[in-house]
Amino acid sequence: MRAAILEVRARVIATPRQSPPPKETPRHGRTREIDVTVDKADITGLVLCGGRGSRMGGVDKGLQMHGGQPLALHALRRLAPQVSSVMVSANRNLDRYSDFGAPVWPDDWPGHPGPLAGWLAGLSRCNTQWMLAVPCDSPAFPLDLGARLSAAVHAAQADIAMAATAPHGVLQPQPAFCLLRATLQASLRASLGAGRRQASQWAAQHHMVQVVFDDEAAFFNANTQAELRQLQPTQT
Repeated sequence: MRAAILEVRARVIATPRQSPPPKETPRHGRTREIDVTVDKADITGLVLCGGRGSRMGGVDKGLQMHGGQPLALHALRRLAPQVSSVMVSANRNLDRYSDFGAPVWPDDWPGHPGPLAGWLAGLSRCNTQWMLAVPCDSPAFPLDLGARLSAAVHAAQADIAMAATAPHGVLQPQPAFCLLRATLQASLRASLGAGRRQASQWAAQHHMVQVVFDDEAAFFNANTQAELRQLQPTQT
């Protein structure tokens, strides 16, 4: 099906089940749109640090230093103001991650199969209706990420909002930056059990919106030591 276009504080690409923002009628009889969103009190934040770091020589990526502090700590501090509480998904060095002051959860699924397992570990401990996940290796992600994804899922009555960029006009999903409804645990378990581990493919099975952010550099991620060095001069 052809995706529809919806404007909600950002460019949003949604499935056809979306509905427009509600309207109210003031006393003078003219209608205007209400600015609606998911309250951040209903969102738990999760920083994904459970990867193998294979392209960085097998090191624990979240603990690599950047600007004088670990990458994961950058992500936690940037995410915390956007949500009600934060957690970390990690599979190594759990004590070191615990020093950051947030709960740390390893994968519940054997073999550390990637982001879906990290999402599942987070959702299993999530006490809110929504979870906002970000990777540990993009320390400059937007400060309004949560607000814009929240507005999009609310307006479209969706289950997932995923960030995206559009370099040279070509849509580029950023699946690691995702707002998920907490009721998706069973779907994640089923996908992992069937051996389906691709985040974008799993998300596409559900009612999802993609929110296009103009600042592509904000989503730059350090997968290699060279990319981590490249990040240093641009980050304060």
